Amino acid sequence: MSWIRERELSFIERLTANILKAGPMPKHVAFIMDGNRRFAQKAHVQRQEGHSQGFEKLAETLRLCLNLGIHEVTVYAFSIENFKRSKEEVDGLMELARQKFSRLLTEQENLEKHGVCIRVLGDLTLLPIDLQQLIAKAVVATKAHNKCFLNVCFAYTSRHEIANAVKEMAWGVEQGLIKPSLSL
Repeated sequence: MSWIRERELSFIERLTANILKAGPMPKHVAFIMDGNRRFAQKAHVQRQEGHSQGFEKLAETLRLCLNLGIHEVTVYAFSIENFKRSKEEVDGLMELARQKFSRLLTEQENLEKHGVCIRVLGDLTLLPIDLQQLIAKAVVATKAHNKCFLNVCFAYTSRHEIANAVKEMAWGVEQGLIKPSLSL
């Protein structure tokens, strides 16, 4: 399924969008991809199917955000903590990511039409090499687009990101790129 759906909004979606547009509209929203396993259990489907259906809902949500004029969306897709899940589930999630980023690469015309820039945040070195390469291709292919931004957080935790930022700043000071300052 496509990352950005092209079908027209339903009557209810158009009505809701028009009501929402009457008030202040955020420029940036974020979504945490959580609850797909609980959904799968309640719906009596495999976990992997729950994750796949979660992505389909994300694609619908991205279409609505685009229609509402929300130009930046961040999706918290896979935290470092998720690596603690069963090997079968982690492998399934990595395969789902491969499928979706491969699909994204086939949608260049649509991404260019909407000016979508894909940015992936996190410690990508924790991912399989082939997935790192797919992600890199998607990021490079859309880097010149600037109408809207999709940030995908993959292999992230806030603690990990803060630690990496501090290390990068320390490196910048060592290299003379950043001047240390003791004043507050």
